[in-house]
Amino acid sequence: MRKKTFAAAALLAAATLTLSGCGSDDGGSSPVAEVSADATQQSAIVLDQPFTKPDLKLTDTQGKKYDLRAETKGRPTLLYFGYTNCPDICPLTMNNIAVAKKQLPRAEQDRLRVVFVTTDPARDTPAALGAWLKGIDPQVVGLSGDFTAIQTAARSVGITIEPPHKDKNGKTVSTHGTQVVAFSPKTDGGYVLFTEEASVDDYVKDLPKIVQGEKP
Repeated sequence: MRKKTFAAAALLAAATLTLSGCGSDDGGSSPVAEVSADATQQSAIVLDQPFTKPDLKLTDTQGKKYDLRAETKGRPTLLYFGYTNCPDICPLTMNNIAVAKKQLPRAEQDRLRVVFVTTDPARDTPAALGAWLKGIDPQVVGLSGDFTAIQTAARSVGITIEPPHKDKNGKTVSTHGTQVVAFSPKTDGGYVLFTEEASVDDYVKDLPKIVQGEKP
């Protein structure tokens, strides 16, 4: 199959990966990723050039330091950047993953790491994250901390995050990319992007392969 190489901004546009406020443009440079030429038709995009797992050290919902690379090394990992006050895409995405995850055998559920990194750390304290995630899946790792560190980590995997801001109605919103990055337990590389179009059925179909480090 013929491959094309896209700068991350072009990848996001081509694959209909959106920024949400959960909508904005990426004004900076981003990593390069290669995707299949027909990737725009897929809810899961397999990258020819995997992303390196971000070197991110934040605080988890228990108030403890969490080193993303160290804690998830050798484990299948789903990484998502969002915020708890998001009215639609963030809770939908996390619930879709949680429902699909329950279809896995218990041992595979325990192996899988789902990591939710807040894009709104001022409001999403560890306690607030913990309370929100408890209603979705208590096994999800919620992380909060320095916004600049979070923004840099997100950019390293082709995801744009803007500082939280007031919308025209005076409501604080966080504008961010909505894709989920899947990391292989074999290489720790981020080799699959799930778009916001990914349904429960898509995750049910693909998670068993993700857990094994296989291509969906």
